[in-house]
Amino acid sequence: MGGMTDFFATHEEVLNRAVQAIAERGYWSAYPESPSPKVYGETAAADGKAAFAAYLGGEFPLGQAGVGERVATEVSPFGVPLGIEYPRAEADALIAAATAALPAWRDAGPQVRAGVCLEILARLHRNVFELANAVHLTTGQPFVMAFQAGGPHALDRALEAVAYGYAEQTRQVGEVTWVKKADTLHKTYRIAPRGVALVIGCNTFPTWNSYPGFFASLVTGNPVIVKPHPRAIAPLAITVKIAREVLAEAGLDPNLVQLAPEAPGEGLAAVLAIRPEVKIIDYTGSTQFGEWLEASATQAQVYTEKAGVNTIIIDSTDDFAGMCRNIAFSLTLYSGQMCTTPQNLLIPAVGITTEAGPKSFDDVVTGIADAVRGLTADPAKAVEFTGAIVNPDVLTRLTSVTELGEVVLAAQPLAHPAYPDATCWSPTLIKSTTGYDEEWFGPITFAIPTDSTQNSLEVFRRTVGDRGAITAVVYSTDEQVLDAAELAALEVGVNISANLTGGVFVNQSAAFSDFHATGANRAANSALTDGAYVANRFRVITARRPA
Repeated sequence: MGGMTDFFATHEEVLNRAVQAIAERGYWSAYPESPSPKVYGETAAADGKAAFAAYLGGEFPLGQAGVGERVATEVSPFGVPLGIEYPRAEADALIAAATAALPAWRDAGPQVRAGVCLEILARLHRNVFELANAVHLTTGQPFVMAFQAGGPHALDRALEAVAYGYAEQTRQVGEVTWVKKADTLHKTYRIAPRGVALVIGCNTFPTWNSYPGFFASLVTGNPVIVKPHPRAIAPLAITVKIAREVLAEAGLDPNLVQLAPEAPGEGLAAVLAIRPEVKIIDYTGSTQFGEWLEASATQAQVYTEKAGVNTIIIDSTDDFAGMCRNIAFSLTLYSGQMCTTPQNLLIPAVGITTEAGPKSFDDVVTGIADAVRGLTADPAKAVEFTGAIVNPDVLTRLTSVTELGEVVLAAQPLAHPAYPDATCWSPTLIKSTTGYDEEWFGPITFAIPTDSTQNSLEVFRRTVGDRGAITAVVYSTDEQVLDAAELAALEVGVNISANLTGGVFVNQSAAFSDFHATGANRAANSALTDGAYVANRFRVITARRPA
């Protein structure tokens, strides 16, 4: 590795600041979230769009060996023909190449690994508009959201994982001379990665959800096989392409990072997941497959983020309009296709108190419904919040859920001015006392009348205890209610926010400050990102010799 670029020295300042940030938990970001030309340059947006467009209808230049076949399975929710072809590889070849690449990466040490990971992030940031277009057209996210969540926010989460990984690996000295009376030993402590890591990507947030596990495994010495969702390959293909280029420049085997696109019906994720060489799995997706992984991939450390029932408890408010606006935006953003989107609104049947006087149950539901209507009244503007529906199953649910109660707000198709074939819909809101105790992924919200706020807390405990949740919200002007809700959230292991009425929404999770998920309920068995998420991806091996 002589003569390689010292990527660690190049990025050490950023790494040190990130390590500081995860300890302080205040606001900090390494990557500007505004796609403004003033930030990224006058031609950056056009250049990135053209770079992604160059992939359409052709073979993706991955630089990775395959079996000679190519797969093209992506379908854009915006109706844009993609037709990008990716090299298909067999499980045996992927694992063999990853296994062969591991020793040199292990022996390179934490500093070299951190430097390489940070250079990958720097180059992804340099190509952030290309990445944003890939996320936008494969996931159906509105472009600004695709830029922010798929670019800077995902990169921040990746940097957070690198910072935790570096801190955990360098927590102790690398060697020491140990003296006890007449005995003197020289001890060395070496990092032993677990083995091959498998990242199973999702359709909705292919970078944001995959980057933490990807970089946590890579920085701790594990080669990574990336199995993207068949509908959202491009964002992770770009990521793998850039990672392989950086690794090659560093004098390392680019097969430390490989892409594993699958042919239709191949089931490659399940095949790879139970291979004995695969020691780490990161997965985001359905509860069914996540629980299968947890039960079946017993040879691996499995990190899953699955489905849950996110809940809002409404007791009272001193800003009724602000509460309704904030909730409406959370329900509308990306058509509810976020793991953090609220689904259940628990409201006392007798109503609530507000700064404008008492509001009945129906008043509260109507206020939220009207706020959603205000956001979606102009389809040309609405689609910049809703994006497109990512999966046909969501449309099926939009229809079937109406049988469960009184429809207060009916979902409506939205015409997209830029994409005539896009599948865009406004949210639906129903009053119901049944069906809400399971997840309804998509723009579907239940307004549930309860006997009291105390009963709301009981329903909250039961549903989240049974199904899990990623987020929760409480609205109350009573400190005792806020304390009781926080205690309930602590007991069922879910993060909770209170009285959000401004520009912060429950859907959002800030790197370096918020822990995304907790690992303390059924919705996820880990948190993004904490020490536990990273530290179990390696072990420390001690060697002792007489000094």
